[in-house]
Amino acid sequence: MRAKLFLFLTALSCQPALASGGVNCSADAEGVSFEVGGGASRGMGAALFSFEGTLAVAGPDVADDLAKTSFAREHVAQYWLDGEELRLLLYREREGDKPHGYVELTIRTKARPGDDGEGMYDGRYALTVFDMTDENGGEGVTINREGEVACSVE
Repeated sequence: MRAKLFLFLTALSCQPALASGGVNCSADAEGVSFEVGGGASRGMGAALFSFEGTLAVAGPDVADDLAKTSFAREHVAQYWLDGEELRLLLYREREGDKPHGYVELTIRTKARPGDDGEGMYDGRYALTVFDMTDENGGEGVTINREGEVACSVE
C-alpha cells in the first residue's frame, strides 16, 4: 500500500508546471517617462495576475498630483495579448478632495517581425491628462502626448 501511495505521489509531482511570464513596457522621451508591467499567465487569455508602474509627465500645465502617477492592477482598464499584438489601457483618477482629474495611458504595440510573440513589441503610446481646475465646473485642462514605446513579453 505504501509503495502504491509513493508511486502515485511521485507521478503527481512529475506533472508539468503551469508557467507564468511577464509583460513590461517603457518609454522616456519628450517630457514623458513611464515603466509599467506585471505578471501574466501563459494559459488561456494570458491574464494579468499582478501589475504596477509609474509615469511622470513634465509641463507647466500639469498639476503636481497628476504629473507623477503610479499604477496598480486595478488601474488596468483593458489588456490584450495574442502573440501578434500587446495592448494596454491604464486609467487612474485623481484621489482626494480636489476637482476631477485623471491620467489615461494607452499602449498599442505589435510583435517585431520574425519574432514568435515571446519577445519584443514596438508601437506607440497615447497619454491624456485631464485636470478640472475649477471646483464649480468649467472646461478643465486636457494635455495629450504621444510617442514610441517598447515592450517585452516573457
